[in-house]
Amino acid sequence: MSARGDRIRVLLFGRYADAEFGGLERHVRSLIEALRHDVEYVNLVARRGHADDSWPCEMQYSRSLATVASMPICPGMPFKARRLHREHGFQVAHLHLPDPMSNLAALALPREVRVVLTWHSDIIRQKSFFGLYRPFLETLIDRAAAVIVPTPSHFTSMAQLAELVPQDKRVVVPFGFDLKPYETPHPRMVELRTQFGGRTVFALGRHVYYKGFEYLIGAMAHAPGVRLVLGGSGPLTEGLKDLAVKTGVSDRVIFAGRIAEADLPAYYQACDVFCLPSISIAEAFGIVQVEAMAAGKPIVCCQLDNGVNWVNQHGTTGLAVPPRDERALAAAITRLLEDESLRRDLGNAAARRAAAEFSLSALRAGTLGVYRKALADQVRR
Repeated sequence: MSARGDRIRVLLFGRYADAEFGGLERHVRSLIEALRHDVEYVNLVARRGHADDSWPCEMQYSRSLATVASMPICPGMPFKARRLHREHGFQVAHLHLPDPMSNLAALALPREVRVVLTWHSDIIRQKSFFGLYRPFLETLIDRAAAVIVPTPSHFTSMAQLAELVPQDKRVVVPFGFDLKPYETPHPRMVELRTQFGGRTVFALGRHVYYKGFEYLIGAMAHAPGVRLVLGGSGPLTEGLKDLAVKTGVSDRVIFAGRIAEADLPAYYQACDVFCLPSISIAEAFGIVQVEAMAAGKPIVCCQLDNGVNWVNQHGTTGLAVPPRDERALAAAITRLLEDESLRRDLGNAAARRAAAEFSLSALRAGTLGVYRKALADQVRR
């Protein structure tokens, strides 16, 4: 089945598509935007909360009965995938792993549908579950035409990926985003800058264990006069607020809550330094780093020896410190705040790297190349 001259028909499995989106969903949305003129996407996701009608493609939902090991359980998804295939005649199914439910749904599709995987992360915490899931994953990888990762470091930092995916199926396509909103001065930037004052560090993400926000709050005790603006929310939010009080820094920590997408660029632009204090390889890329870099801000992250450190390069676009080290975090942040020349040089290099490596056009070219090769290989069989 040839796709040349027509839009490629792709069934996309994007996990969720509601207001509580994370990095995976943000990437999926960027993917749809980047290839909207080349690909006819249908995005099949688990139903959670209220649907978001703003997605730039056809959205389909499968009811989730429960969440187990952080994964939605949607028994009807394989049947819905087959029904959608009968309606659209998909040429490619594109999955974003880990997501066992979409794995089962993709295996229910006819074999002529080519399978492409984007590997976001190994299964980190649910090792016992992985033992049960592994045979299904191996079957999916065997059927896949390609396995995409966003950085070369994924292959050296993820044991499951390195063991299960053969060399001839590995492809690196860096995540790409619409960076213009971060590069262009936002109307609210001056307002927020005035509100926060100088010597401000910004951090953003779901308040969950691997983000390491407790260490960043602890670092504020070793960084006098520094203000932290912490965006996002999650199950640890109340505990983080209690920690700020207990460590005596609550007057210098602003909990901004979930920030509207339209306002995010203003927060990046209003800060002096951006920090990603994640402590686990469950943080495999750090999309927020790219957004801050596009705004010309230097990054402080932890040395995880994975994709996080491929995105933010120590000494070039920012600084990296050992995980779970409050004093090291404080020292790196303070160093950047006190050395204007270093802060400016790293921020400028960060902006150049974001534009060169993480654009929508690069994402489009790389992903489209994977789709076309998968379909061409099928024709040659």
